[in-house]
Amino acid sequence: MALYPVTVPADEVTRHSGAGRFSRLRMRPMSLVESGLSDGSISLAELIGGGVSSSPDRGIGLADLVDAIARGGWPALQSMPIEGAVASVADYLEEVARTDIGRLDGVRRDPARVRRLLRSLARNVATHVTVTKLAAETAAHGADPLKNQTVSDYLAALERLFVVEGQPPWQPHLRSRSILRKSAKRHFVDPSLAVAALGAGPAALLEDLNLLGFLFESLVVRDLRVYSQPLGGELRQYRDNKGLEVDAIVQTKDAWAAFEVKLGGEGPVDEAASSLLKFAGEIDAQQSGEPALLAVIVATGYGYAREDGVQVIPITSLGP
Repeated sequence: MALYPVTVPADEVTRHSGAGRFSRLRMRPMSLVESGLSDGSISLAELIGGGVSSSPDRGIGLADLVDAIARGGWPALQSMPIEGAVASVADYLEEVARTDIGRLDGVRRDPARVRRLLRSLARNVATHVTVTKLAAETAAHGADPLKNQTVSDYLAALERLFVVEGQPPWQPHLRSRSILRKSAKRHFVDPSLAVAALGAGPAALLEDLNLLGFLFESLVVRDLRVYSQPLGGELRQYRDNKGLEVDAIVQTKDAWAAFEVKLGGEGPVDEAASSLLKFAGEIDAQQSGEPALLAVIVATGYGYAREDGVQVIPITSLGP
């Protein structure tokens, strides 16, 4: 089953040029607003413009979000039973490994090696995993690990196929002498592809909350990319040599907003809010501006503004 067509931003539609060529068509999976799991009552644009997070608990549970992660934002799969949807995504990823990646540029690539790399990527989704680590993890059942250059070539091909997409670093002006890390975070274009690469399903994800946390972050990144595009925004992330990290930063022409992503819980939200405030204190506001928004995006619950100014946003209420 074909998973595309998917969301195509208005500013990235195909255009015909005088030379008779077409520009690349940029297609994205549906966000939770488009698939109906989020009501969009908390607008990203309004928050960046000074709005306040406020929404009731809609009663959507973690199991519902896990199903959305495993199903993905593919229009053709939204009305399908979850078991069939998971199988369809797995079939699509197998077609990528077996056929699509070889058709891309005529270069023959071993499907078994592609599958091993996809699985390694899935185990490290939403992290700054290096090519060297990815290569080492492709060793399996007596097979030799891939060479670093092979991994780099395969990653470039998977990016061109819009299967994986890096989240580049944000490089602001700092008050401190911290050193910015320049590596990108690695994501699949949709977290369902990571689930498929691992051969997992909703039940397995609910038993592994650590993995689920990374997949949820990847889901949030997917949706923030969609919601920030009408603002002309770019999605970045931050990491420095002192261990300070920020999961997502939306940079528009005139403003920036920083987000931490947590499945939920009072303790993790408190920790994330503290980290965001510390991060904001590191930024040279005269050079980079004050943050328009500091927020923690959570899986479930209600939306509100904390006394320290950090906003808490359930993903099932977030929209453009």
